[in-house]
Amino acid sequence: MLELIGRKEHLFETDVRDNEELLKYVVASSSFLVLGGAGSIGQAVTKEIFKRNPQKLHVVDISENNMVELVRDIRSSFGYIEGDFQTFALDIGSIEYDAFIKADGQYDYVLNLSALKHVRSEKDPFTLMRMIDVNVFNTEKTIQQSIDAGVKKYFCVSTDKAANPVNMMGASKRIMEMFLMRKSEQIAISTARFANVAFSDGSLLHGFNQRIQKNQPIVAPNDIKRYFVTPQESGELCLMSCIFGENRDIFFPKLSEALHLITFADIAVKYLKQRGYEPHLCTDEDEARELAKTLPAQGKWPCLFTESDTTGEKDFEEFFTDDEVLDMARFENVGIIKNEPLYQPELLNLFEEKIAQMKALRAWSKEQIVALFLTMIPDFGHKETGKYLDSKM
Repeated sequence: MLELIGRKEHLFETDVRDNEELLKYVVASSSFLVLGGAGSIGQAVTKEIFKRNPQKLHVVDISENNMVELVRDIRSSFGYIEGDFQTFALDIGSIEYDAFIKADGQYDYVLNLSALKHVRSEKDPFTLMRMIDVNVFNTEKTIQQSIDAGVKKYFCVSTDKAANPVNMMGASKRIMEMFLMRKSEQIAISTARFANVAFSDGSLLHGFNQRIQKNQPIVAPNDIKRYFVTPQESGELCLMSCIFGENRDIFFPKLSEALHLITFADIAVKYLKQRGYEPHLCTDEDEARELAKTLPAQGKWPCLFTESDTTGEKDFEEFFTDDEVLDMARFENVGIIKNEPLYQPELLNLFEEKIAQMKALRAWSKEQIVALFLTMIPDFGHKETGKYLDSKM
């Protein structure tokens, strides 16, 4: 996988090695709850915890099927631990989840990896509202439950797209970070912003696998460059932030020779060549679909590489803004954003009130939500092109 994203070395290998003894000690003497644990990052985090023998590891996710695969994967890779390892197919926003927390709730660390992560989820106002629920209000709810239960530390995942956001997903995570600052006065909280996780569920790179299996064309933008981390690296970064992060710290990968920008089209070419296929560039979707019927048998694969013109695509990636305070000395390949508990209570209250009003009416528009986001983030550079990824192949 490293070769596909243009790298030769694991990003956090030195930092993990230098801190491995302390990681093992803390994990082996602690109990953990992982929320959204069957997603790509959640599975990676769960495996990083499991292999260090925790006293208790409970995993919650709404996806029953992904949870089954997680257990199969763990049993096949690591076997068993003496500690209490259980999975629960629950919706964090549900009454059943609340009952689950009430029945136990005793954890040292709670890690929340649940999120609506796709830029395309802003295409309609209903999915957009669910994004707000999952990314903001479920986070707020589970932090309060952690406070009530006496949890030592709460971790949740953010995104590089929260730094100077241009899409609703990134902005929802930025607003989530604002809510975290308020709760950080009652419980220690750390988080992480990181790049695209290569071949994570639902990602464009994961889609390459699906296209090959289904004998369909490979489609990718040729003008968008992104940073990528592997699933294991995402798990390592989250666990290090959870264990080593001070209150309000945001961990992120340092930009270095080991982490560089690469286009989706470049990855597609590397991916196909690794699979034994020569990319064949097509001019439009119709040609690509038609050639998918014949080219693979000739050792070639139809590809459509185009410029991006859809809503919410950021021209470049960044992990921090100019006005954030950084600690770049503590780790070799991990930077840390240091935060004071700065937030505007009236703005957070306004956000809660406005969303509650929309829900009570059972009617809202995307324009209303965008306007509210602009109130929360005045320099929110939302890009509305009228085109969305679902309208493309």
